[in-house]
Amino acid sequence: MDMQGILEEIVEDIGLLGRHGEVASYIPSLGEVSPDKFGICVAMADGSVFGAGDWLTPFSIQSISKIFSLALVMSYDYDSIWKRVFREPSGTPFNSMIQLEADLGIPRNPFINAGALVVTDRLLTLTGDAAASVRGLLRSESGNPEVDVDDVVAASEADHGHRNASMAHLLASYGNLENPVEDVLSNYFKQCALEMTCEDLAKASLFLARHGVSSGGTPFLSPNQSKRVNAVMLTCGTYDAAGEFAYRVGVPCKGGVGGGIVAIVPGRCSVTVWGPALGPNGNSMAGIAALDQFTAKTEWSIF
Repeated sequence: MDMQGILEEIVEDIGLLGRHGEVASYIPSLGEVSPDKFGICVAMADGSVFGAGDWLTPFSIQSISKIFSLALVMSYDYDSIWKRVFREPSGTPFNSMIQLEADLGIPRNPFINAGALVVTDRLLTLTGDAAASVRGLLRSESGNPEVDVDDVVAASEADHGHRNASMAHLLASYGNLENPVEDVLSNYFKQCALEMTCEDLAKASLFLARHGVSSGGTPFLSPNQSKRVNAVMLTCGTYDAAGEFAYRVGVPCKGGVGGGIVAIVPGRCSVTVWGPALGPNGNSMAGIAALDQFTAKTEWSIF
């Protein structure tokens, strides 16, 4: 299979389609990114890497960080996190508080903001520094020691993170935070503000395609834990558009409002796409179109 040729075809097709959607202007620093950017990278299970377009341009990973914080918690604490977070699709926007109150402070899944705050809280208890732990994992798995927090984006999120702060206080009121709200929020904003390229993210998430095996060849997660992370990505990783992604793409995905999406083809590869212009559900419009083409051209799907 000519993987490089496939990726170059996808970049050309996405360019011809044009860029649709809007950048995440509610976080001012993200609103300054050009909506015309687009990159794609594939990291194969055998270690080979292919990329096209703006695949080496760093961008803010935002909610894609939730994959890695969840994986870290599971690696330290096996599956006890599921006593504090459900595994069901939300059916509401990623920053909604309606269900959180209706469900008495138990978030529907770890990939909406409320659920990610609980995961970050648990990781903070386990490690003492949740954001640094996520950064360390991303550096080691990507092989890039320069992966770091964009302090401008982190400050921008903190200055405009009133809804996330409200969620954290609501979680605390139900007894579902172990640490002070301010500490949980600080770690959450920092991990969301990590900056990476498509190549970095494709390499960093490859352990999910390798059934939990790290870049060093040792187990990071068990095969069963890796399966569970992928399952929650499929059903909950793209917010209330998870059904559309399953229908069009057919593999586990996790998006972020920075315009990135990570997709996992178990046993084969990890794919990262980046297109900053978002659709109504907070997912990259160019990204979903590109992943649709990728799984169609390769005929790789879990279905």
